[in-house]
Amino acid sequence: MVRGTLFFITLALLLSPAFAKTKYQPLPVHLDRDGEKWAERTLRKMSVEEKVGQLFMIWTRAQFVNVNSPEYAQLRDTMNKYHVGSFAMTVRYEPPFIYRNEPFEAAQLLNRLQSDSKLPLLIAADFEVGVSNRLHGTTAFPNAMAIGATGRAEYAESFGRITGLEARAIGIHWNFFPVADVNSNPENPIINTRSFGEDPQQVGELVSAYIRGARSSGLLTTAKHFPGHGDTATDSHLGLAQVTGDRARLDSVELPPFQKAIAAGVDSVMVAHVTVPALDPKSVATVSPQIVTDLLRKDLHFPGIIVTDALDMAGLTRLYASDIGREAVDAFKAGNDVLLIPPDLDAADRAMVGAVKSGEIPESRLDESVLKILKVKTSLGLHKARVVDLSALDTAVGQPENVAAGQKMADDAVTLVRENGVVLPLKKTGTAAGALPYQTVVEVRNHLLVIVFSDDVRLEAGRVLERQIKSQVPDANVIYTDPQLSGVLTDGVLRAAAEADKIVVAVYASPTAGKMMAKTEGGVRNSVSLPEESANLLRQILQTGASKTMVMAMGNPYLAKDFPEAQNYLCTFSAAQVSEASAVKALFGEIEIHGHLPVTIPGIAARGQGIVRPAQK
Repeated sequence: MVRGTLFFITLALLLSPAFAKTKYQPLPVHLDRDGEKWAERTLRKMSVEEKVGQLFMIWTRAQFVNVNSPEYAQLRDTMNKYHVGSFAMTVRYEPPFIYRNEPFEAAQLLNRLQSDSKLPLLIAADFEVGVSNRLHGTTAFPNAMAIGATGRAEYAESFGRITGLEARAIGIHWNFFPVADVNSNPENPIINTRSFGEDPQQVGELVSAYIRGARSSGLLTTAKHFPGHGDTATDSHLGLAQVTGDRARLDSVELPPFQKAIAAGVDSVMVAHVTVPALDPKSVATVSPQIVTDLLRKDLHFPGIIVTDALDMAGLTRLYASDIGREAVDAFKAGNDVLLIPPDLDAADRAMVGAVKSGEIPESRLDESVLKILKVKTSLGLHKARVVDLSALDTAVGQPENVAAGQKMADDAVTLVRENGVVLPLKKTGTAAGALPYQTVVEVRNHLLVIVFSDDVRLEAGRVLERQIKSQVPDANVIYTDPQLSGVLTDGVLRAAAEADKIVVAVYASPTAGKMMAKTEGGVRNSVSLPEESANLLRQILQTGASKTMVMAMGNPYLAKDFPEAQNYLCTFSAAQVSEASAVKALFGEIEIHGHLPVTIPGIAARGQGIVRPAQK
């Protein structure tokens, strides 16, 4: 009787709707007639408040939380109170530290949210260098500009495909990538290496390839930041950026990658908080009907989801300080479908519901966007199975062949811009002697001096680089410095540099959202330039030892324009750990160096240049 009872209980669970939710929904994205009927039927049953809630996307952080904890209760209650339709998954960020978490914890939290939501949720994330942007144990890739340096569209396609496989396995359906901006402005503080390059044709081809790969794995994609954020010198997280080109310039440079993305089937387009006087001299793009509806929807014939950039960014919030809820209304009226990260969800919700009920926003216009969102959800199969199978994560995420593919892309991106024939290749000088744990002692010498410049010496920047170099040269002297320490360390660093046979300077400078710019006598410095304190130290090193020094840009490739005296210059276009490993391989001649600049470095080198150096046999 016990066995029989257990059998019928198990059978009932298998047939129940709740258990059906546990089935992992595989690929591909596809909207069929059954799904359309579900979306239409669901829409008819929704109140105005429920419809408005579908427009909002708010943050959730990938971390373990007890289901009965106050933290989870607050998140769940917010979701249900405002009928939230989407979440953007991120991790804890306390500048300059980002605390990546684990895939299982992320998937478990997302499954719980899905189970506690009345309607299936769309889950998005910023996976600009793959899922490793936020989670450990996943496949790591270099930045988009590194893919541009390889010139290989098949790499962009694999990048999208692998990211899609891992994201969907964790329960994330939508990536806010690829960046379709053309980084034509070397002073751009926020796009930079996030772009594939400065050539609109190449950017468009790589954007399209990424979209094809991601869609093949069932991942929704986003072309951003419309109508183009590449030719700006302001971070829109901090202020209002302006795109100054005329319409002819926009048609030839900024818009072509977005047109290619639309032709490739991109699922969504993200609108930037920029002003574009050639298109609308009065409004920010996010709240401009001329840009969102007339240009993107009508002229470019984009049928998919239009999503705002984060509404809590200063580039927009400063304009609505006296009525922050109005921001959401104006963005929706401009033609956006999804309202990303409103700075005050309650104010945004009240303003939107009020605008619909007063007739300012026709309910038919609201229905149009909500139906589009519901159809996207059903095209992912979320109306049938909204949670993922946790037991599948250890086979779907971090597959060895995918990890190797990410490393290969980083290897092929390494670009040698200048060389004097003195520094490369570095020579291996032996291996560390074996020792018992806690008893390894290696004498440090200055034959090879490695200096790591970063924003903060407590960051991970340079750690993989150091380990890889010391595996080849155990007595290498590795010194870390940052803007706070550069002045204090100057004398010691210069003494070590004078004694060194060869010097490797690794500069970690990458675009960072909301990073404050430093004021100097020469004006306001770009946030991806080396801070003045560190720049002064590097100049002193080059003044006395340029011929024996290799400067490596572990991120911003435009660094060299501030140091024209550098005789040896190498770019990885990325600070990812795979790029650190690639840089060391290049230094020791383990790989052929054959990348080519996807951007022009003023006064240094033109796009397409790159010295080919064979691997050492």
